[in-house]
Amino acid sequence: MIAIIATVVGALAALLHVYIFVMESVQWSQPRIWKRFGVRDQATAEATKPMAYNQGFYNLFLAIGATLGLVLFWVGGDGSPADIAGRALTLFSLGSMLAASLVLVTSGRRYLRPALIQGVLPLIGFVLFFFA
Repeated sequence: MIAIIATVVGALAALLHVYIFVMESVQWSQPRIWKRFGVRDQATAEATKPMAYNQGFYNLFLAIGATLGLVLFWVGGDGSPADIAGRALTLFSLGSMLAASLVLVTSGRRYLRPALIQGVLPLIGFVLFFFA
């Protein structure tokens, strides 16, 4: 049962990071998006567009890692190479998502809410998956 809950939470963390990818790498030029990230004007949004594009792909790659890890975990039998690889990849990806949210907190108090949004699901998923 704990493996199922861990998988759901891990998958939600991956979906969240895909959504962040879409905002940063695809929709960045839209005012409703860059304002969500605290950017003050269109000129600054344009100046930061390459950085946001790059950052978005980091989020996508973490989501892919977590998803691939979950798939490997479920297709492998207990102790199989797929099971071991899936566990390692899922824990690494969720741990990296969590670490990125902790780094975000070090950027200033105004980033606490985004860091919580970015980090709570990976934290819960990591803990649950570790014990699954």
